[in-house]
Formats: sequence, C-alpha cells, structure tokens
Amino acid sequence: MRAQILSSVLRASARPSLVATAARATLIVRPASSHAQESFESFSERYVNFFQNAEDLFEVQRGLNNCFAHDLVPSASVVEAAIRAARRVNDYATAVRVFEGIKEKVENKAQYQAYVDELRPLREELGEFYGRVSLVDSDHPIA
Repeated sequence: MRAQILSSVLRASARPSLVATAARATLIVRPASSHAQESFESFSERYVNFFQNAEDLFEVQRGLNNCFAHDLVPSASVVEAAIRAARRVNDYATAVRVFEGIKEKVENKAQYQAYVDELRPLREELGEFYGRVSLVDSDHPIA
C-alpha cells in the first residue's frame, strides 16, 4: 500500500504543474490587434470582383451571406454586382433577397429609398420583374 502511495506521489510531482502550463500557454497567444483592417473601398472592390466572377447560385448566395455578415452596409456598386450575378444565374428570388438584406442593414427608410432610387436604372435594365422589386419595400415599412 505504501509503495502505491509513494509511486503516486512521485508521479504527481514529476508532472508539470497546472500553473506552469497556463503560464506557457499565455506566451503563445497573439494580440487581436495584429490583424490589418480592411478599408470600405477595398471591401467594396473585393465583393464586386467576387460577384462578377460568381458562376453558380451557390457562389452568389455564399458571397451575399459573407458580405452581409460584416458590420456595414454594402455600397451600391456591390449591390449592383450582386443583382447582376443573381440575374446571370437566373434566380429572381436571390435578387429580391439582396434588396431585403439592404433593407435590414440600413438605419432608416430614407437610406433604403436612396438605394432603391440609385438602383432604379439597373432594375429597369434587367426587366419587368426586377423593376417591381421596389414594391417589396411597401409591404414591410421600416420603423
């Protein structure tokens, strides 16, 4: 019995202490501020290029999901590229979702209306169905 206790004590003392392990782990952690911040212009350029090169619906929807996950409202050029990509993959529902996403991201109805007005020529260019997208915003007014 004493031999077992003695061997347990010796094994425990041979193990590195929890405090020493925690101290070593803190030396490995990198500060979060080491990441470069992306400017709004480079963000817009990156997503315009992404949507211009998207080849299928999955890519378009993945790009929209990533774009709208950021804490900013995408520029009108990004929205235009996304709508053109939705048209290229022939998915009207995704184009409508772009407008719904903008509506959720903006702070007030005037900002949303500015997007709708700026994109009016695009909606007219893409056809009758895309021209009706602005009717979606009258169903659910922004507070």
